[in-house]
Amino acid sequence: MAELTLGYKASAEQFAPRELLEFSVHAKEVGFDSVVVSDHLQPWRHTDGHAPFSFAWLAALAERTQRVRLGTSVVTPTFRYHPVIVAQAMGTLDQLAGGRVFLGVGTGESMNEAPLGIEWPEFKERFARLKEAVELMRRLWTEDFVTYEGQYYRTHNATIYDKPVGKLPLHIAGSGASAARLAGRTGDGFICTSGKPMELYRETLLPAVEEGARKAGRDSSSIERMIEMKVSFDTDRQRALEDTRIWAALALPAESKVGVEDPREMERLASELPIEKAASRWIVSDDPDEHVSKIVPYLEMGMTHLVFHAPGPDQRRFLDLYSEHVLPRLRQWQASSSAPQAEAISAASQ
Repeated sequence: MAELTLGYKASAEQFAPRELLEFSVHAKEVGFDSVVVSDHLQPWRHTDGHAPFSFAWLAALAERTQRVRLGTSVVTPTFRYHPVIVAQAMGTLDQLAGGRVFLGVGTGESMNEAPLGIEWPEFKERFARLKEAVELMRRLWTEDFVTYEGQYYRTHNATIYDKPVGKLPLHIAGSGASAARLAGRTGDGFICTSGKPMELYRETLLPAVEEGARKAGRDSSSIERMIEMKVSFDTDRQRALEDTRIWAALALPAESKVGVEDPREMERLASELPIEKAASRWIVSDDPDEHVSKIVPYLEMGMTHLVFHAPGPDQRRFLDLYSEHVLPRLRQWQASSSAPQAEAISAASQ
């Protein structure tokens, strides 16, 4: 079984950069294995929203930490950022961090790109751009004087002088089979998010990763399966429930969010949802055994890197509670994975 990585999602949309930095340093100190930061030009809500530049923020975190893995979830290297700029930024970050960074990429969201005057294209074009960007960045990290002639991107003798320390892992995010197959063909990892029907992961996403790897002649076990776990855990269950309110936009149906590029309008739409609906994308619990039992199915499906996104304003409280009550149980589950699930969870709580 692949080694389990337990990470902290640094919610850049919710907290000011310096405050988020302190939370992330604390995550490392209490035992989280990775810190993964979101990358947005605009947050999901306007009130008290934030959207720092992820590459600058990661550089600051790299200087404050050792050993913990650092990554993005996810960058769109196709519109706001040219792939060459992303390749250059990640090469610099990897040198500053001593080879601890990974890059998560995806096809993007209109709310982050449309404000630049970009006419948001259909998925087919966005996916084609992503494939070119991945190929170009990989070449820039390993070759000098790269001349690239793609449909969307072109370079002439481009060189990244400060290349990554070693092979820089590149993870591809997606919510459908096309991105999952691409991750299987060319990615070092696949990224998805929790809270959707389990059939999506079991019947579509993970089989597509396997299919992509098989067709490319790759060993699929080398591909990290990363999932952003939306969790609201607290000793006060009502508090855990209410904490999800700020992220209600995640529970909006897709048809309600399509074409919404203004955080103020997204916030208005989300405010109309009842708390039960706002919490529907989250694992909400005050019981660690119950909480872990709802996470274990993702592990049983083959997820190897869980990145925990907590919605509450007191992130230090979450980190302390989670490191005390949940992380040890998950690590014990992995150690006891050959035993029945119930037995493993019971052993972890003793």
